[in-house]
Amino acid sequence: MKDYRTEKLHNVAMIGHGGDGKTTLTEAMLFAAGAIERMGKTADGTTTTDYDPEEIKRTISISAALAPFEWEDKKITLIDLPGYFDFAGELTGPLKIADCAMIVMSAVSGMAVGTEKAHKLCTKGHVPHMIVINQMDRENANYDKCLAQLTEKYGSNIAPIIVPIIEKGAFVGYANVLTGKAYSGSGKTFKEIPVSADVQSHIESLKDAVYEAAAGADDELMEKFFEEGELSDEEVNRGLRIGIADATIVPVVCASAVTGVGISAVMDTIINIMPNSVGKEYKGVNPKTGEAEVRKALESEPFSAQVFKTVADPFVGKLSMIKVFSGKLTGDMTLYNPNVDKNEKAGTVYTMLGKKQTAVDKLIAGDIGALAKLANTATGHTLCDSAKPIQYDTIHFPAPVISLAVVAKKQGDEDKIATGLNKLMEEDPTFTVEKTADTKEMVISGQGEAHLDVLIRKLESKFKAEAMLVDPKIPYRETIRKAIKAEGRHKKQSGGHGQYGHCWIEFEPIYDSDQDFEFVDKVVGGVVPRSFIPAVEKGLRENLPKGIIAGYPIVNLRATLYDGSYHAVDSSEMAFKIAARLALKKCVDASPVLLEPVYQAKIVVPDEYMGDIIGDMNRRRGRIMGMNQVEDGQEVVAEVPLSEMFKYATDLRSMTQARGSFSMEFVRYEEVPANVAQKIIENAKLSDDDED
Repeated sequence: MKDYRTEKLHNVAMIGHGGDGKTTLTEAMLFAAGAIERMGKTADGTTTTDYDPEEIKRTISISAALAPFEWEDKKITLIDLPGYFDFAGELTGPLKIADCAMIVMSAVSGMAVGTEKAHKLCTKGHVPHMIVINQMDRENANYDKCLAQLTEKYGSNIAPIIVPIIEKGAFVGYANVLTGKAYSGSGKTFKEIPVSADVQSHIESLKDAVYEAAAGADDELMEKFFEEGELSDEEVNRGLRIGIADATIVPVVCASAVTGVGISAVMDTIINIMPNSVGKEYKGVNPKTGEAEVRKALESEPFSAQVFKTVADPFVGKLSMIKVFSGKLTGDMTLYNPNVDKNEKAGTVYTMLGKKQTAVDKLIAGDIGALAKLANTATGHTLCDSAKPIQYDTIHFPAPVISLAVVAKKQGDEDKIATGLNKLMEEDPTFTVEKTADTKEMVISGQGEAHLDVLIRKLESKFKAEAMLVDPKIPYRETIRKAIKAEGRHKKQSGGHGQYGHCWIEFEPIYDSDQDFEFVDKVVGGVVPRSFIPAVEKGLRENLPKGIIAGYPIVNLRATLYDGSYHAVDSSEMAFKIAARLALKKCVDASPVLLEPVYQAKIVVPDEYMGDIIGDMNRRRGRIMGMNQVEDGQEVVAEVPLSEMFKYATDLRSMTQARGSFSMEFVRYEEVPANVAQKIIENAKLSDDDED
């Protein structure tokens, strides 16, 4: 691939609903441009951008992948992104660095939830975007219905510029609303054809929508359009470019990735009216002074770039995908990483076509490529010229919404699993790994059940560590509800020195502080010698983690040592520790209860799902604390036990057709209702029996 200047580079993120054909459309463009010799198929596992074993097995995209090609003396780099919501974190980095986005929409199923979410992401992130109505070759494909859905939802923002030509029910060509010209053929072998009366009528019916969108982008154009009712071709193009650049106008085109019809129109639209990086300003701060810094997407500026994705491979090592924001990158450069205040050696510079790496001499402003084995650099980090440092805002990934425990299939593999998961975390910042202090489990949290399942499969294929996912244990607690006085006496005689420890302890619940345990010494008269009092406290603390009714840690407990006795020869620290443990067991008579963690859940859903969400929360023993009107509908604030919220992410998607979202935060511990507590206690006893 030859050298291109910044103004001839175009980077496009491919997004949309799962199954609407993003990967196949990517493949069709690569084939039409001559970047690949034959089109692969998703069903066969032969596409360029779905190369991971899990992608091939599941026939879906899981990770972002690059696909550069040349078209009309320009370089277009597509970033093929997953459409399934479990892998939405893969969109975050590419959408931040892309020049524009292409939302792929099925001509058969029309506007889906993924289409809406893609548009919302682009609008909120001010990412210029176009819509491709794909799968026009399929039976029941309906361009007009799709366009009507888009127009109803987004109004005059929608600008249809490419319309289909249908003959005898088949999609055979397309017409350009802006030029009035029509074409037939597939891929790059297309030709201009006469415009039929029906096609002309279709073009005329859509011109007003395009003109209105173009006029709305500029006050001067709007005034002229209202006065004269029309705009020149140059003015229409100018208005469209302005509106597209600020993400208020969305051009719509159509194509069939399978037959290749309309593919040329898609690529022409990218290079003719969609913006690229040239001259764009990137804002950051000087990491040394904290002052604002700006870089322009020009080769003459100091070098700066950002890592938007990391690929971790146990054989190849770490591969960092970068977008060069300014200047020029060559392999002999030393790069400064202000996020960790360390230098990195650039080494070999690559471009990537799927998994294929090609070494290149340089990358310039506006281009995308990869660097290998950057030791201290992670996703979201800035790389720059140390003499002219700048640090860009890091990439903010979505928070995890589901957690499951990881259990090794083979005993002794725990360390291998932990190492593998930490490597995968470099590649995917949307999941976390934590060894919980309470339950001693390894818990991974991510975007959905499928997301976590893929991670476990990758763990096996990449790092040869076999594991399975189970529901994590709930970190229940135990406490008491009334005060008691308990005696602990340990006496043992077996020849020689015996063992003797004796104490009286008053146990009572703590209501007036956040302390889990408080030890009070009220011994007078030396009935328990000073040297043994710490042993009593230690004996209690060592046994608090193993509760009295179900084996969960005891909390909110005050223990007051007030009496006891000792033997001048047989008493010892160990004897008093055992006596304290025996006294603690008497708390079974202090109305012990089970406590459970309660979380505050904030659930955002469109208005029409409110009834379902509130009813579901009640079934989960949740309490509705309030409701707030928000941009995306209603926010339901509820307090709900953690035990009722496992896999809620999956259930919420099901209830709201994936339109809902939620976040959770720990609030406090509360007493478990008696009927629920009984089941937990029975299960805990069964679990103990199994371990025995």
